[in-house]
Amino acid sequence: MYAALDIGGTKIAGALVDEGGSVVHRAELPTPARESTQRMARTVGAVIDALATAPAWGAVRGVGIASAGPVDTVAGTVSPVNIPAWRTFPLVESVRAHPTLLAGLEPVLLGDAVAMAAAEHWLGAARGVDNALCMVVSTGVGGGYVLGGRLHPGPSGNAGHIGHISVGIDGPPCACGARGCVEGYASGTAIARYAVQRGWSPRPGTEASAAAVAASAREGDEHALAAFDRSARALAAAIAGSAALLEIEVAVVGGGVAQAGETLFTPLRRHLRAFAVLDFVRGLEVRPAALARDAGLIGAAAAARRRFKEFEGRAQVA
Repeated sequence: MYAALDIGGTKIAGALVDEGGSVVHRAELPTPARESTQRMARTVGAVIDALATAPAWGAVRGVGIASAGPVDTVAGTVSPVNIPAWRTFPLVESVRAHPTLLAGLEPVLLGDAVAMAAAEHWLGAARGVDNALCMVVSTGVGGGYVLGGRLHPGPSGNAGHIGHISVGIDGPPCACGARGCVEGYASGTAIARYAVQRGWSPRPGTEASAAAVAASAREGDEHALAAFDRSARALAAAIAGSAALLEIEVAVVGGGVAQAGETLFTPLRRHLRAFAVLDFVRGLEVRPAALARDAGLIGAAAAARRRFKEFEGRAQVA
C-alpha cells in the first residue's frame, strides 16, 4: 500500500493506493492558496490525518507527493506559481515530520504533471507509448514527458513545464513573470476570464468558471466557443513545439479543463493540424487522459512504489 498526496491550487487530495494502482481510500480539502504558509501546511497535515484513519494505513510502504510547480526534487521544496504562500517551502521535510507517518518512510516529491505522466504511462492513455507528453490543464497548465519508455522529470523535477512556454511574445503577463505563457491562454482561469471579456456571463447565481463556459459552449454561445478555441490554439502550439523538439508520438491531455471533452478536443486537434506540419510530427495523436482526477495521486503512488521496490531490491542484494 502507498500513500499519495496531490497538491494543487484548488484542492489538496490524498489517497491510499494499492499495488495494482487502485485507489482504496481518499481524502480531500480545498487549498487555502491565498492564506499563510502555516495554514497551507496544516491543511496538508489534515489530509494526512484523514488518510491515517483508514485500516490500510498500517500497510503503507511509501509516500509520494505530487505538487504544483515549480518544484525542486533534490531539495524537497516547492514554489507553486498558483500558491503564493509557498516559496521554497520544505514540503518533503514537513510531510516527513507528520506524527502519523511510519518511521523510516522517506516521501518522494515530483511535479503534479510529472506525476500525471507517470500514472498515464503506467495505467492510462500513454500505456505502451515510448515517447509522450502528458499535460494537466486546470487552474494552471503543467506537463511531463515519457521519453524512450521512461519518465523524464529532469534534474530538478521540472522538465515538461509546458504551461510556462511562451506562445505569444506580446501576450498577456503571466504570474511567473514572463509574457504570453500557455497558462495565460489555456488554463481554466484564463478561459473564464477571456469569455467574460468577450461578453459572456454565467447563469445567475453561478460563478464564472471553465466548466460554466464549457456548458455555454455546448449550447452554441459564440463567446464561450471563442474562449475554448483560443485555449485550444495555445495548447496546440505548445504540443506541436514539443513534438518538433522531442518527436513525441502521443499527447495526453487531462485536468479539469479537459473534462469539457470535445468542446476542447475538437478545436485542439484542428489547430494541431495547422501547427504540426513537418513530416515527423504530422501523425501526432492527442488523447484525453484516462485516469481523470486520480492521475496525480496514482502517479505519486507510482513514484513511492518505485522507490520502495528499488530499496527492497538493494536490501535483497545486500
